[in-house]
Amino acid sequence: MKNQKRIRDYGINIGNIEPGEKNAITDVLGVKVGHFTLNEGNIKTGVTAILPHEGNLFKEKVFAASHVINGFGKTIGTIQIEELGNIETPIILTNTLSTGIVSDALIQYMLKGNKDIGRTTGTVNPIVCECNDGYLNDIRGGHVKKEHVFSAIENADSEFEEGSVGAGTGMSCYKLKGGIGTASRKVKLDGDDYTVGALVLTNMGHKKDLMINRMPAGRMIEEIDQKEDLEEDKGSIIMLLATDIPMSHRQLKRISKRAIVGLSRTGSHIGNGSGEIVISFTTANTMLHDKKEDLMDIKIIHENNMDFVFRSVAEAVEEAILNSLITGKSTIGRDGNHRKSLNEYMDSILKQVEPK
Repeated sequence: MKNQKRIRDYGINIGNIEPGEKNAITDVLGVKVGHFTLNEGNIKTGVTAILPHEGNLFKEKVFAASHVINGFGKTIGTIQIEELGNIETPIILTNTLSTGIVSDALIQYMLKGNKDIGRTTGTVNPIVCECNDGYLNDIRGGHVKKEHVFSAIENADSEFEEGSVGAGTGMSCYKLKGGIGTASRKVKLDGDDYTVGALVLTNMGHKKDLMINRMPAGRMIEEIDQKEDLEEDKGSIIMLLATDIPMSHRQLKRISKRAIVGLSRTGSHIGNGSGEIVISFTTANTMLHDKKEDLMDIKIIHENNMDFVFRSVAEAVEEAILNSLITGKSTIGRDGNHRKSLNEYMDSILKQVEPK
């Protein structure tokens, strides 16, 4: 994506399932991602917007589900996702203390495009997810503004940057530089091609726990630095899954639960102070806000075909996390706090595992 060097460019291929053309969540047709980045001095933060489709999401809602692995988080909107099984706004990622203003901005964006909200119909359910970027970012400064949210939505595209960008600008992952990462996998059903895509916002983990394709990379990094990581794991990760496979809310819930497999393969033990949140949606089944008929006809995948989808989710999440690390840029942030990029260590790590 955007000519960045990703984990596969180092000869590391995660799993056995073929990735999509861009190896990104935007391989799911219609899905777009946009950023607004704030990166100056002690300010290391921003906004990332994920659009499930290019139309009016309030009028054409997508089927969705959410899953909480560890609930140390301040996500907005998942209660209604769980109750009604749909999403009706873009999904916005940002830092923890900006969830309020971002939610306000997202509501304003939806009101502008839907004159009936709060008048002749109900209100709207904004979806905002967060991680705490306070180690590198002046999170108390309130630097994210409403116009940044509008810009991220308006700039959303199928091609986008990963790593230290948008909501990922100030994030840490395994005590290295984290941020935004993405990946995808192809799924064939009844002779047709479908896609499972993942996008993550990474901000979790102990350095020593990092695994790259089963290599103890974190231990190797500590040996290279000759320094043991003693920081507590107080971070979080947001995992978003998109697919064009027709699924029910229950089936989306099932694939959401498999995101933990990809996360754990990178070494996370899901610490007490970490929030792991998953939101999944399908673009195949939409629900019209203005109903025309009492009954809906929808397709869903047969349960006996879910195993391959589960594997696709696990692989895509694992690779997305590693892409967030390898594309992250070494950063000096608030009060001189520093996070190195994984790419500074990759040559040394690969030399240690080369056949003698």
